[in-house]
This record gives sequence, structure tokens and C-alpha cells, in this order.
Amino acid sequence: MITSTLYEQYTKTVAPQLKEKRGYKNPMQVPRISKIVVNTGVGTDKDREVLQAAVDTIASITGQKPVITKSRLNISNFKLRKGMPVGASVTLRRGVMYNFLNRLINIVLPRVRDFRGVSPKAFDGAGNYNFGITDQSVFTEIDLDKVKHTIGMNISIVTTAKTDDEARDLLALLGMPFAN
Repeated sequence: MITSTLYEQYTKTVAPQLKEKRGYKNPMQVPRISKIVVNTGVGTDKDREVLQAAVDTIASITGQKPVITKSRLNISNFKLRKGMPVGASVTLRRGVMYNFLNRLINIVLPRVRDFRGVSPKAFDGAGNYNFGITDQSVFTEIDLDKVKHTIGMNISIVTTAKTDDEARDLLALLGMPFAN
């Protein structure tokens, strides 16, 4: 059972509005968010301390232990060998996903310096939305006194929408602050 204010908002107001606006016959046609992926890369020339800091940061932000991502190719110019750890990633689903999205929309994004909204053009053509945050200090879970390395992250919101317009409507009704 999912208990989140954002999920309740989706079921009570957003889904009926989308069903009426788009003319869906079946409630299963209404787009919804299926998962959120939070990913960070630390590069190759860094030591284990930076990778561990990235893992700890993502774990405290999302509430889940991240998976360490490893390189798939050998690239000599970057001194990269196959299997070397290069980042960390977490996939959020269900209640944890809605809680994270609620915190992201209402607390984190307004704390970003010179924030004028997220780009409405960052959709991938299949109804998924991707954007990046350059500094982890905007999250309230981070203790700024313990931060030694600045870690940016990519956030991918994966929806069941067939088109970018459907996904844009879904995220806008959920409260995503798109720039004009």
C-alpha cells in the first residue's frame, strides 16, 4: 500500500483530470510514473573516498542503498578499464518514489540557486523526463559540514505516457515547476 500525499493527489485529482482532458476510456490508459532513477558518476581518476561519499550521499537522499555502476568498456584515453567503479545509481518505485518526488518538487528544487523552473524540453520522445542537479547541498538530508566533494546527479522520471505531451501534462499536474 502506497501512502504518500503526492500519490493521493494523483489518484484523486490528477488521474481524473488527465482522463477527462485526453479522453481516455479506460483508467489504465491514464499515464503514471513507474520509476525514478537517481544516478551519479564520479569519474575514473578519483579515489575510493569520492565513490564512497557518492554512495553515502545518494543513500541519505533517497533512503535506499545505491548500486555501484561499473564501466563496460576499456577506454585508454580516460585510463578506464572494464569493470572499474565509475558511479552509483538508485531506482525508486512505489511509495518511496512518490515521497522522493514530493520532496524534490516542494523542497529541493526551490532551494536551487537562481531557480526559474526546470526545462520543459528535457523529454526523451518516449514520455520520460531527465534533468540534472549540479550540487547535492540543496537536499535537506545532507550535512554541509561533512561534505568534502561536490557531487552532481542525474534524475530520470520514467512514465507510462506514450508521448512527451502526455508526460508533460502528468508532471505539470503533479506540481513539477516547468520554466515558461
